[in-house]
Amino acid sequence: MGETELPLSWQQPHILAIHPNQVPQLSPAALAYLGDAVYELYVRTRFLFPPKRSHDYHRQVVAQVRAEAQSSHLQLLLPHLTSVELDAIRRGRNAANGRPRRLDPEVYQQATSFETLIGYLHITDPPRLWELLALLPLDPTPAP
Repeated sequence: MGETELPLSWQQPHILAIHPNQVPQLSPAALAYLGDAVYELYVRTRFLFPPKRSHDYHRQVVAQVRAEAQSSHLQLLLPHLTSVELDAIRRGRNAANGRPRRLDPEVYQQATSFETLIGYLHITDPPRLWELLALLPLDPTPAP
């Protein structure tokens, strides 16, 4: 297996308890909730090597999953998205209400849109999700 090749278990379609006909019933907030977890797991997995202390893992992961980074990642992905994916983003942006005080409302909307897209693709098209995630610059920085 090459370095960039996914393990066979990840290449197989994920068996989810959600039927494709149920996806339109999910709110953008539910998709963002799922997308947040999927994205964090992806980032955590990417930063496992080289091995380091838990504190250093945490610091690197938080830098990538915070709203500002997600907003930036969304901007990088926009030119690569289909009309259906752009619609998922629009739904996520429109559903973003309430935000932490420290955040600009636009950054929060973009981060929620990013998470909505991740959740939507996790359910509907995992290979496409992997394709888009591979475009993100997630090179771990060495721990100080």
